[in-house]
Amino acid sequence: MKMLLIRTVVTIAVSIIALIGYGTWYTVISHKSATVAELQSTISVKTETASRIASARATISEIAGDENIVQNYFVSENGVVAFISDLEAHGKTLGAAVNVLSVSTKTSHSRPMLLLSLSIKGTFNSVMRTIGIIEYAPYDLLLSDLSVGQDDENEWHADLKILVGSVKTNTP
Repeated sequence: MKMLLIRTVVTIAVSIIALIGYGTWYTVISHKSATVAELQSTISVKTETASRIASARATISEIAGDENIVQNYFVSENGVVAFISDLEAHGKTLGAAVNVLSVSTKTSHSRPMLLLSLSIKGTFNSVMRTIGIIEYAPYDLLLSDLSVGQDDENEWHADLKILVGSVKTNTP
């Protein structure tokens, strides 16, 4: 009987030690699982943020080309002379003489604009075609005043004012 009692006590002691060990390991593993779940959540958030950043960069690179296209519709402060030369060249191509009488700046609805006064001389056909080329040029342009008159039998003139969208030049 003594042996049975010793075996029972030893069995109960081993069982208690096993239960305590199991509880300890269960607690340690559950804490580690919580830590792993928290790290997984952090990794997921960082991965999502990285994918959003990559998507934003791709979108920005796509938009950059569009921005350059839109910027071409405006005349920069440094590009005024080239714009005027272009107007004169178009007029000359069509057989009309385009003269720029004045250039000034104007701010309209918080946008910088250039106000140009032009005089065009030539045949009626060349004057009207030149006006059409100017009016439908690929710029943010508004024809504000126009007067057409005849000087001689085959000589016409047009005086017009145009407002052209402008952008300030970025200086470093």
